Amino acid sequence: MRTFDLTPLYRTAIGIDRLANQLNAAEVPTYPPYNVELVAEDKYRIVMALAGFDRSELDINTERDSLVITGRKQKDAVERTFLHRGIAARDFEQRFQLADHVKVTGAGFDNGMLTIDLVREVPEAYRPRKIAIDGVTNEAASNVTALEQKRDAA
Repeated sequence: MRTFDLTPLYRTAIGIDRLANQLNAAEVPTYPPYNVELVAEDKYRIVMALAGFDRSELDINTERDSLVITGRKQKDAVERTFLHRGIAARDFEQRFQLADHVKVTGAGFDNGMLTIDLVREVPEAYRPRKIAIDGVTNEAASNVTALEQKRDAA
């Protein structure tokens, strides 16, 4: 059995740490294959390879902190005999746990590739902010010190 170092996934900003925990679990579905990409700071993309599927056979839903992608393949009217079947094209349900403040901004399907764009939008109340000590920020204090040093040198 292979072991993968998923440490970089734990450092991402959208809560991929939960996804990494799921990847470490033994029961993680491997179909359909997918990638999780960092597009820009706070912007991510999930790309799934869905050969043989049509747009009408796919369903994407979000509920709270879950993204659920479902594919239901329509039955062929014609009976086929395969000598080799390498394209699975079977029904699937893939779930992704999203961190707080992560929203799906769009989805596209082109040439058998499903693309889902995600963005992390942290409300202003939850963003880090600098706290002034005695009403003076560190930047202001360093500017005052620099001015005092120039005045003393003159």
